[in-house]
Amino acid sequence: MTAFAFAVFLHAPAVRAQAGPVEGGHELQVWTGGGHGINGTQSGDGIWNAGFRYGLILTAPHGPGFLRGRLEYAVDAVPAFLVVQKTNIAYGLGVNPFAFKWALETHGSVVPYLEIGGGTLFTNTKVPEGTSRINFTSGGALGLHFLRSKHNVSAEVRFMHISNAGLSTLNPGINTIQFRLGFGLFSQKE
Repeated sequence: MTAFAFAVFLHAPAVRAQAGPVEGGHELQVWTGGGHGINGTQSGDGIWNAGFRYGLILTAPHGPGFLRGRLEYAVDAVPAFLVVQKTNIAYGLGVNPFAFKWALETHGSVVPYLEIGGGTLFTNTKVPEGTSRINFTSGGALGLHFLRSKHNVSAEVRFMHISNAGLSTLNPGINTIQFRLGFGLFSQKE
């Protein structure tokens, strides 16, 4: 399955690879990340996830000085999400229907960005323990795209909050710091 996804990803026929984000262009990415809880009773929890991203670059560069950049809207499918808790491992999947990324304009091969977003997480057991199997995620990231002639690699530090938003009486939530790596391309329809 993974080999098939990479083959489709690398040989998409109706797109032309770009060196970086361009207004009206698209971002396709495969990513993975992991980290651990940073608060109270959930500080020992570990997180690992992997997914696919589709993004649309909405704007041409605008803004003042070093803040000049482009706005991107993205959706993530997260078919693999693990939460290692004190007494069990929760397996899940998620969807992040919104991510807004501000990619700073640069004239080199490194593009810094800021991102905020969120989504829903479904697991086979309750996360955190004793709460709910349905949770919501929100967070932000600081990252870098390392551009190559056709593809790019991204590296980021991400804060993610996992919470059931009151679906159960107990709602301690998990705050995590994660490191995420992605392999992707920016493209434009021909």
